[in-house]
Amino acid sequence: MTTNLEQLARRAGRQLESAPAQEIVRWAVQTFGSRFAVTSSMQHAVLVHLVSQVAAGVDVLFLDTGYHFAETLGTRDAVAASYEVNLITLTPRQTVAEQDAWHGPKLHDRNPDLCCALRKVAPLDRALAHYDAWATGLRRVESPGRAGTPVVSYDAQRGKVKIAPIAAWTDADVEHYLAEHGIMVNPLRSGGYPSIGCAPCTRAVAVGDDSRAGRWAGSAKTECGIHT
Repeated sequence: MTTNLEQLARRAGRQLESAPAQEIVRWAVQTFGSRFAVTSSMQHAVLVHLVSQVAAGVDVLFLDTGYHFAETLGTRDAVAASYEVNLITLTPRQTVAEQDAWHGPKLHDRNPDLCCALRKVAPLDRALAHYDAWATGLRRVESPGRAGTPVVSYDAQRGKVKIAPIAAWTDADVEHYLAEHGIMVNPLRSGGYPSIGCAPCTRAVAVGDDSRAGRWAGSAKTECGIHT
């Protein structure tokens, strides 16, 4: 099955590279059906809306790390109430208090890689065991490290097909879609947070800066581990 998925992903990646996002989503839904899920960080609901127009009731996975801004949780609740999706909140095995007791307080300051592994990567890995493919809102313009993001690829770490329907979208494309469809947006975006993660590790950025510059600011860390 792994070999088949890998071959499928490589072939689709070539065929769909220049396809519109809607066509990429239709391919994913037709190919995987209920074995396909969407992930969302809730900085906006572009991907959620895009997929829900093709597959009403699609599973949308949200990682509740225990460290989110109140605005992010509010956006999640509003998305669940407003869009025709099945929103599933994923949580780590330990609460923040339990993790503090086991590893010491503020693990995110001392060892952010371990904190992300425990509170983001592991819960997502467990959830994705139930699917053959998953969609992410990664875009090439977000950072140099994401510049080569394919629209369809094989996620060897998990043995899944990974789909990035809006990988080729510019910031202007996103803003146009938001306005055209009245998409729900995390209020923090208008306060200088173009990329929103956990509150202790996310800062506002200046206009014109890399959109990911506010994530783990002051450190060499650029990704949580989900996409590496």
